[in-house]
Amino acid sequence: MNNLLYVIAVILVVFWALGLVFSIAGNLIHLLLLIAVIMVLLKVIRRPTAV
Repeated sequence: MNNLLYVIAVILVVFWALGLVFSIAGNLIHLLLLIAVIMVLLKVIRRPTAV
């Protein structure tokens, strides 16, 4: 469950790559890459610190 954001981010990157290769959705396909990057950044920022 901890890696769920990473899994979703990887899926979004794969969909982005497929959309880029097959020219699906025009320029809006780049939103998938942006969302994936934001999700990874949130996961890194919210990482719990050791006490």
